[in-house]
Amino acid sequence: MINKSGLTLLLSIFCITVLIHSCTNEPQSLDFETNIHEYDYEASISVAIDEAKGNTEISKIINFKIEEAIISTFSEATKKTSLESVLEDFNNEFVAFKNQFPEASHLVWELHIETEKIYQSDDVITLAINTYEFKGGAHGNDKIKFLNLNAHTGETLNLADMVENTEDFKALAKNYFFKSMSSGTEDNQTEDYFFGKPFQLPENIGFSDDGLVFLYNVYEIASYSQGYSEFIIPFDVVDKYLKVK
Repeated sequence: MINKSGLTLLLSIFCITVLIHSCTNEPQSLDFETNIHEYDYEASISVAIDEAKGNTEISKIINFKIEEAIISTFSEATKKTSLESVLEDFNNEFVAFKNQFPEASHLVWELHIETEKIYQSDDVITLAINTYEFKGGAHGNDKIKFLNLNAHTGETLNLADMVENTEDFKALAKNYFFKSMSSGTEDNQTEDYFFGKPFQLPENIGFSDDGLVFLYNVYEIASYSQGYSEFIIPFDVVDKYLKVK
């Protein structure tokens, strides 16, 4: 027979065991901080990145994926394995340009990289990566890239990981795309916006607190708005297509 003190001890051990078990099965809370990286280059270069805090395996994977996504925005640097090497190449190219064209050396090249965490849930983390590049000329080039990550593993989520019934999902997106136009109608042909092709989903689809965000970069579609083209489908409308949220 177990006496009262023994029963109390067993109950305490049981409660502690249950508590430990429940904690290990809950999604790990991830905090982010903006880190500003400074470099002593001749070109004007700035980098401000939202990075997962801590030294856990999941934070290491997430930070690696963020850097990998930034590197992928530079088509000429796809074989690079570190962001710093991309920045060094940009600066070296500028130095070579100044040496070759000293009369244009007053034009300082610019490269600015900034990320922002725009959504975080137990399952999904979405970051927006903005890059601006200026190498002389009339204007610089800027673009935005959405990075969707599995909050449990840190791995990148593609459209198939996030959405099911893709044909109906695409039809819904097409409807909201035309609603986002100033006219609110389909008076213009779809091909007018997609360079003779049928409706295309943007390269960038990500999560926000208001719903699923669709973003076309400059020149990704015909520039009816002379810039970025963006629209949002609220969660209560798009929820039935989502595998994660």
